Amino acid sequence: MLINLSNHPATSWGAPQRAAAAPYGPIEDWPFPAIPPEWDDRQVAALAQRYARRITDRLREAGPGPHAVHVMGEQTFTCTLVRLLQQKGILCLAATSHRIVEEDPTRGRKIAYFRFVRFRKYPVCLQSS
Repeated sequence: MLINLSNHPATSWGAPQRAAAAPYGPIEDWPFPAIPPEWDDRQVAALAQRYARRITDRLREAGPGPHAVHVMGEQTFTCTLVRLLQQKGILCLAATSHRIVEEDPTRGRKIAYFRFVRFRKYPVCLQSS
């Protein structure tokens, strides 16, 4: 199973991204939580702990793997959650893409498109002292 913890549901993914996710089996979309900018480190860490427990429980329920979690969102929460999941031996992935920008200077617009390239494993995130 691949848990897609992002604000981009798998139904919006193109064929290359769905193909890259296929080795993990079914994809389960989880919306990325809204992280208030006023929160301090402890509040972010507490939410990450809750998500780590939910994800661990869900992957256990899913049975034998391979399993992975695609985590894309607010950076401090992502870093904290990835570290917690890695401590439990859970593979965490980020999507990489080419950013294609079209500019229309006459209208003052800029449109960005993202073309998926691959999933990349998060490096081991260590707890700082």
